[in-house]
Amino acid sequence: MTATTLLTDAVDLARAAAQEEAGVERVGAHVGVLTEDEFSVTHLFEAEHAGYRGWNWAVTVAYAGEGTPVSVSEVVLLPGKEALVAPEWVPWSERVRAGDLGVGDLLPAREDDPRLIEAYVQSDDPAIEEVALEVGLGRQRVLSREGRLDAADRWAAGEFGPRSDMARSAPAHCGTCGFYTRVAGAFGAAFGVCANEIAPADGHVVHVEYGCGAHSQVEVDISPMVPVADLVYDDAQLDVSE
Repeated sequence: MTATTLLTDAVDLARAAAQEEAGVERVGAHVGVLTEDEFSVTHLFEAEHAGYRGWNWAVTVAYAGEGTPVSVSEVVLLPGKEALVAPEWVPWSERVRAGDLGVGDLLPAREDDPRLIEAYVQSDDPAIEEVALEVGLGRQRVLSREGRLDAADRWAAGEFGPRSDMARSAPAHCGTCGFYTRVAGAFGAAFGVCANEIAPADGHVVHVEYGCGAHSQVEVDISPMVPVADLVYDDAQLDVSE
């Protein structure tokens, strides 16, 4: 009898090993055999362990050659195609999203964060360089070009960008509003801060093409809904002649 046949036929041995590992939980049906190499195969059994639906007991058995018995090498639980498994692990620095930071939380920037560059590196934005050289407050790192573009894309696509529902229904853009205060540096070409306390964007960075109903030049027609005639007759004062 060949080694492959001996290993493939060792279903009972593999089941017993799986049952020992499963304890009081029942081991399900034998669902397949995977050939590992010339002297080992893995038997798969349905796992009926609570919480492991779609998983299989995987029992690897091996054969060392003529005169030796088939033995159990390993018993593990492996997920099947329909198994519920945890999502792929993502580093915490990539899991944090806007709004997650709470009071007292600390979120340090990565050393290799592409959005930041060393302050001594010449920037293509004079306003950034000016900030880096503040007297007594020189900053170690400042925004890189990639950092600015990333922020600009995010702001433009956000709640106060030109494609928001509010902007599409506004009578005019922020760029023509008296409450619009342009920010300094390269951002100023497309962004400013809203200074209208009534506006939904008050105190927020807004795109120059954003807009709302509180635009400084908005005019509301206050004329009466029903037209009034220029000449009015008072019936009480009319003389009736016969």
